[in-house]
Amino acid sequence: MNQKSQARQQFDAIVVGAGPAGSSAALALARSGQRVALIERGEYAGAKNVSGAALYAPGLLAPLLPNYWEEAPVERYLTRRVLTFLSRDSAVSIDFRSNHFNQPSYNGFTILRPKFDRWLAGKAQEAGALLITSTVVDDLLYEGERVIGVRCRREQGDLYAPIVIAADGANSFLAKKAGLQRELRADEMTLGVKEVLRLDARTIEERFNLNGDEGMTNEYLGYSSGEVKGGGFLYTNRDTLSIGVVVQIASLAEKKVRAYDLLDQFKQHPAVAPLLRDSVTLEYSAHMIPESGWAMLPKLSRAGLLVTGDAAGFVFATGLFLEGINFAIASGLAAAETAKEAHTDGDFSARSLDRYRRRLESSFVLQDLKRFRHAPSFVTSERMQNVYPEIICEAAERIFRSDGTPRYKLGRTILNVMRGKVSLLSLLRDGWRASRALFF
Repeated sequence: MNQKSQARQQFDAIVVGAGPAGSSAALALARSGQRVALIERGEYAGAKNVSGAALYAPGLLAPLLPNYWEEAPVERYLTRRVLTFLSRDSAVSIDFRSNHFNQPSYNGFTILRPKFDRWLAGKAQEAGALLITSTVVDDLLYEGERVIGVRCRREQGDLYAPIVIAADGANSFLAKKAGLQRELRADEMTLGVKEVLRLDARTIEERFNLNGDEGMTNEYLGYSSGEVKGGGFLYTNRDTLSIGVVVQIASLAEKKVRAYDLLDQFKQHPAVAPLLRDSVTLEYSAHMIPESGWAMLPKLSRAGLLVTGDAAGFVFATGLFLEGINFAIASGLAAAETAKEAHTDGDFSARSLDRYRRRLESSFVLQDLKRFRHAPSFVTSERMQNVYPEIICEAAERIFRSDGTPRYKLGRTILNVMRGKVSLLSLLRDGWRASRALFF
């Protein structure tokens, strides 16, 4: 072996990105005895992400970290899920809670990503992974058509491994460099603009009808993002609130408004402002989210390379559901299993790594994205964004208003509200689209 070969920094696997997908993959590989480099561009894992979030399907990590929620920096256990339709000055909510959700491992938690990501990357380190922070990956290294490592922006920055797992987030640089992902359109990406607000735990519990460790998520449709396509959210943490708007980048550019102005408008809505009273802004962040689901999936592998998490577009956005961290963890673990099998076989070819997609096809990740593949375009349609929430709120106002005049039955009340806003033919068309997107 020559001196140059001896100087090569060689690993069994390299994972780029220490978010939930990358850290889960690194943890699983390190636990199996693999020499793993986990590369993170931030000063620490989670440093580039200030967002609050919800982690659903908590059992995904349990085989590697039993009862991890007793140690992990989770904020509150989710016992309530709320969906709210907003008009300019009113709101209608569907509020679901269940005693079944009171079990810590049943439904999920609210988390603060900087804390949780740092903790999960630390678990990968404890298992033996080498965490390399403050490091940007500029390119992939090849041997013929096979990826054999990465080039980092640092001294002696070439790192080698027979398999690289790209978990480098939305609009993945590595997936594009490898020819696996096309250039994404502005209507396939959203911008999440978010704040963390300080509010004491007792006030949160009283204001949101919670007890002890209970928590809630509230997703908003309609006027939460003004005339821009998107939505809003509000999550309860231990002694903070996470609030934000998630807006389509193409629509944001078309309407020529600033995303932060939309967040400020959302916070001042009469159905939202009382929930934020006396809170203090602690942090602000913005980041891109891939929300077109099935339509934007890249090719998931090539010889020596797997793509996972947000880098693969694994975000489940249907209006009713907004999930991503659980998809990231599941895909990261699937990538790790595929990498372990490749090491066992000594085969890192494209054909060998195709097992990664087959593994995801048998899981909820690709099954859900395929089953709900029509939902993203339906939810971002003009009438779903700006017409139907207004109709729902106005109909509710007429139904509940008592002004001394005779009442109409519900059907006529709703038809009166719809008149001039949406035609019967458009309603039927949207009903068919809704059934295809969400129901059948």
